[in-house]
Amino acid sequence: MIAQPPFLPATGEEMRVLGWNALDILLVSGDAHVDHPAFGIALLGRFLVSRGYRVGVVAQPRWQNPDEAAADLGRMGRPRLLAGVSAGAVDSMLARYTAFRKMRSDDAYTPGGLAGKRPNRAVLVYCGLLRRVFPDLPVLIGGLEASLRRVSHYDFWSDSLRRSLLLDSKADLLLYGMAETALAACALAAEKARSSAVPGAVCRTFQALARTIPGTSSAISAKEAATIPGALRLPSHEDILADRTLLMAATLAMERQTHQGRDPAVQISGERAVLVNPPAPPLSAEELDGLYGLPFSRLPHPAHTQPVPAWEMIRTSITSHRGCAGGCAFCSLALHQTRRIASRSSGSILAEAGIIAAGPPRGEKKAPPAWAGAISDVGGPSANMWRAACALNPARCERQSCLFPAPCPGFRVDQTEGAQLLREVARQPGVRHVRVASGVRFDLALRDDAALAAYTREFTGGQLKIAPEHISETVLRLMRKPPPAVFERFLERFARLSQAAGKEQYVVPYLMSAHPGCTDEDMRELAAWLRRRNWRPQQVQCFIPTPGTVATAMFYAGTDTDMRPIPVARTDAARMRQHYILAGRGAPDDVRAVRANGAAAGTSGGRFAGNGRAGPPAAEQARLGNPAPAKDSGPERKSGVHRNTPEAVRNGRGRKRGAGSR
Repeated sequence: MIAQPPFLPATGEEMRVLGWNALDILLVSGDAHVDHPAFGIALLGRFLVSRGYRVGVVAQPRWQNPDEAAADLGRMGRPRLLAGVSAGAVDSMLARYTAFRKMRSDDAYTPGGLAGKRPNRAVLVYCGLLRRVFPDLPVLIGGLEASLRRVSHYDFWSDSLRRSLLLDSKADLLLYGMAETALAACALAAEKARSSAVPGAVCRTFQALARTIPGTSSAISAKEAATIPGALRLPSHEDILADRTLLMAATLAMERQTHQGRDPAVQISGERAVLVNPPAPPLSAEELDGLYGLPFSRLPHPAHTQPVPAWEMIRTSITSHRGCAGGCAFCSLALHQTRRIASRSSGSILAEAGIIAAGPPRGEKKAPPAWAGAISDVGGPSANMWRAACALNPARCERQSCLFPAPCPGFRVDQTEGAQLLREVARQPGVRHVRVASGVRFDLALRDDAALAAYTREFTGGQLKIAPEHISETVLRLMRKPPPAVFERFLERFARLSQAAGKEQYVVPYLMSAHPGCTDEDMRELAAWLRRRNWRPQQVQCFIPTPGTVATAMFYAGTDTDMRPIPVARTDAARMRQHYILAGRGAPDDVRAVRANGAAAGTSGGRFAGNGRAGPPAAEQARLGNPAPAKDSGPERKSGVHRNTPEAVRNGRGRKRGAGSR
């Protein structure tokens, strides 16, 4: 068995210090090299080392110059088995462009927050570079960027339908979702291919051996696709080009396949096809405990001389679970992590809290800022889904969400148990405060008064994050979100609990403009609703059609999930107009109408939190004012692309990602 290194090596010299003469596996990432379980490459790399493989990392290779790229990728020599590629925690196009397709000026996952260290369509670029440097070496693609592009998808940045990233990249295999078990199986297949294949045929042999691994997609011939027994047959790439509504049919079919985890899916594209195996089963509590119990230094690699903003925001957070039962139309969580919740044990979580409180090993040169005694987050996609489970049979489930339009009777979660876990974390030596920066699912929280009281009184550091997204019944229905009455009931309950506890606290809601089906009038309705409470948004997320989601299919097809036509703000001008209506910078008539509606209500209240957060106070009863920005919020590890935008990272609004951001 190979001992875990202080850091996964990044240079030949680091390999020599470890006594390694060659790598087994090379991992290439568009992110900085950070040895923290919130960074997927670190999680995967240490997992592979625990399986006996020597793993090295090349972070953000210089891609503009082929010679420099070759030097970076080859500095540890040719790996013995395979190379894995990830664009990083954030889709590379989201990392480089705003919602209105303007180039960004920073990147939170790069040392110093510098922009431009990862290329557009990073997976494609890195794959091409690896092929040139290491011929006939199996190359695997994974992470969020690849996972959401496993079949034909709409590409917002080129305004076109693109085929599977597997076909465009010419990779040997695509891994989707939480890829630990799939990658371990691929390593075994690569070992067999290396020992049995004739020279020049290693990749072809590997492809044949790895074709049935759960959680992977492989390229096959169109003729062979017709022979796959029991396969879910998606509309072909060409059929979708001819009829846009078929993207909705394909997206719903992939959503169902991912949740049920039962049948393979195939999609033809010209003379080729993509075979999508069922997802890998979620890790058990014991497996997750072992994974998160690996000896992470929880620090950036010593080679990084500038701070990594994303790491600074999540360094004291703890992942308690994976998966999200919500199935929101605009979010990729269910497609990537699935709706099935996989949770760690309380003992594992408490052990990690103890490690955080103890700080880095003595003598560590890259020590983080002094420990302030605060755990910034214990959660997942939502903090209040820890240990949730389905009491029915997901393999036969036809629901698109476990919580919409109302919670499924088979969805079981003891939120009081989750609150008790937070109390136990808070009792650990050295821990002074525990927060839930990942936020709570508010409709779920309303079903457990004791848990909601605990979240409000004990674990909210002045601001609690929730995601109502909008106030229009029509828009919320398309989003698969609870109706506005549920949100207002939550606000009232939160305000009463805060007041009873003698605490001045605020709700920080995520709001969205330009979602498919949303009109200018819907935005005026939301703006007027906010104005009546004297809440003024500083920044709101404009919908970005990210690959694979139901909302993106709505954007492309112009229909809802029942194929009924809906209005779509398709141009940047239309999207910006909706965005500015909410920000109070729309056309003069819009601004006057919103202000008039608000003045008529005459309610008092606070303002949206500044510093880029869309965060109003909870309600009038909560001693409203202008809340200060929360300091313990982090980008976290959710894979929901819409909340994985760079703005979300900078403003502490990203979802929990864990291993899923590879």
